[in-house]
Amino acid sequence: MEKRFGTVRALAGVDLDVAEGELLTILGPSGSGKTTLLKVVAGFEVPDEGTVRLGATDVTVAPPRARDVGMVFQNYALFPHLTVARNIAFPLEMRRVPRDEIARRVREVLELVELPHHAERLPRQLSGGQQQRVALARAIVFNPRLLLLDEPFGALDRKLREQMQLEVRRLQRRLKLTTLFITHDQEEALILSDRIAVMEAGRIAQLGTPDELYARPATRFVADFLGESNLIEGAWQGGAAVVPGFGPVPLPAPGTDGAPALLLLRPEALRIGAEAQSLPLRAEGRVVESVFLGVSEKFRVALDGGPELLARLPLRPSQPSPAREGDRVALGFAPEDLHVVRG
Repeated sequence: MEKRFGTVRALAGVDLDVAEGELLTILGPSGSGKTTLLKVVAGFEVPDEGTVRLGATDVTVAPPRARDVGMVFQNYALFPHLTVARNIAFPLEMRRVPRDEIARRVREVLELVELPHHAERLPRQLSGGQQQRVALARAIVFNPRLLLLDEPFGALDRKLREQMQLEVRRLQRRLKLTTLFITHDQEEALILSDRIAVMEAGRIAQLGTPDELYARPATRFVADFLGESNLIEGAWQGGAAVVPGFGPVPLPAPGTDGAPALLLLRPEALRIGAEAQSLPLRAEGRVVESVFLGVSEKFRVALDGGPELLARLPLRPSQPSPAREGDRVALGFAPEDLHVVRG
């Protein structure tokens, strides 16, 4: 699929299938093309090349109202002058559903989103989380073939956002809703998704399950964008990747001797101090920064003869921190935690 705005290729050859009942997340930074893709799927934009299909039906040029697609926006887009029940009933009224059927469906969906006693309230009388539930109820009340979620948790505080993420996921699985979710939040994508499509410059850089993308990113962009990373410039020598500060690490499918090797180590794969001593790959260095994060602590360690690396360790209430700024420490990891990334 292609979509251009003047000389800008907002979508540059996107080919994507969403399986029935799947929650697939489109993840990417601003300008990557994810919003344009959403608009094309929803019917707000028409692609310059390619087609949009819902099942076997070609809806490429069909208007949004004819696509049988439910949508939840970041700002909820509720009608302020209508009650909760009327807001939810609106898409049914547009489809000329009989009045008694509308009343039944509204009652059912209010039970689903746990707002059965809020039918006669106005949006301004609801909290942000309640408004989001109403927007979700309106999007699913007509049993859409596809649900589009456009950064729906962006206006919520962190605690409520985490709660709503889990609620939406449970509801999506219970109703087996085929869902396309748009976000720039990596953690949100990892929590919610069956699969994630990471977008870069109008293309899909990588498509896979959350654990595949996190553990085995295909490119530097995906490795750097999805979670925290240590990207290390090494080299191939004698069938092993030479990691500065640590030495050679034999890896499957090695590169040509002398060629550069881009290597990924996630911060949580590294161990510090006594825990590092039992690991096969170790180096010495100095802690230049430590950051307390509540459930974990993050350290930046400058290796002797090597790069600075980030290590993240879980915090145990009964044990002291393994290091402080300025300490000399051992740093270690297991060979299987090292991943080779394309440039």
